[in-house]
Amino acid sequence: MHAQDLAVDGVSVELAGTRLVHEVSLAAAAGQVVGLIGPNGSGKSTLLRCVYRVLKPAGGVVRLAGDDLHALTARESARRVAALTQEHSAEFDFTVAEVVAMGRLPHRRGFGAQVDGDERRCAEALRKVRAGHLAERGFLSLSGGEKQRVLFARALVQEPRLLVLDEPTNHLDIAHQLEVLALAREAGPTVLTALHDLNLAAGHCDLLYVLRDGRIVASGSPDEVLRPALLAEVFGVRGTPVRHPETGALQLLFDRLP
Repeated sequence: MHAQDLAVDGVSVELAGTRLVHEVSLAAAAGQVVGLIGPNGSGKSTLLRCVYRVLKPAGGVVRLAGDDLHALTARESARRVAALTQEHSAEFDFTVAEVVAMGRLPHRRGFGAQVDGDERRCAEALRKVRAGHLAERGFLSLSGGEKQRVLFARALVQEPRLLVLDEPTNHLDIAHQLEVLALAREAGPTVLTALHDLNLAAGHCDLLYVLRDGRIVASGSPDEVLRPALLAEVFGVRGTPVRHPETGALQLLFDRLP
């Protein structure tokens, strides 16, 4: 078992005087894929924003390899943490190649020239997400799914220790959903991801934390967490666990509660 890498210790988050996350603690070992699941409004995205430093915790601390992430400089944090978020507006129509190259900025001195190998890293990342053919396209001309793959490539070339993914499969067809989550694991960093699709969470996460009303209500392996009683209580659905006939992986069949 690898040593603990990410530690969220008693973190609370407030916005406009309202506490949205209540003393949440979770941990991820180096290289683990850890999933946050829960109904809409449960606090998943708010907690992730705190981890990638858009929001400051009202209490508690987020540590990566023992260091308080919120005590780091912006540049040092960007060398260690990359985030693929649900908001990716762009005001200027950069090319896809230019957008991906932005992921290398934390590794340069000031606004200096590219480091040796940057161009190769960017081209390889685009190839991995099957977007190499888009390199010279304007980012604003892309579909939602194409944008998502390009931004994932940008996160990969950042070479982070921690990769934070907020609903990374939004806008993606099923083939690319499976591909992005497999690539996140293959890339090697510790991964913290929020997922709506419980079957994707079951198939790709080592550990799951269930959020409801800003609190952790269950945690463990997918087998331990995704049980009918919890699915009924937290998600309001009847879930029947089954095994994939070839891989043996846990999958869920859903129906309305009677």
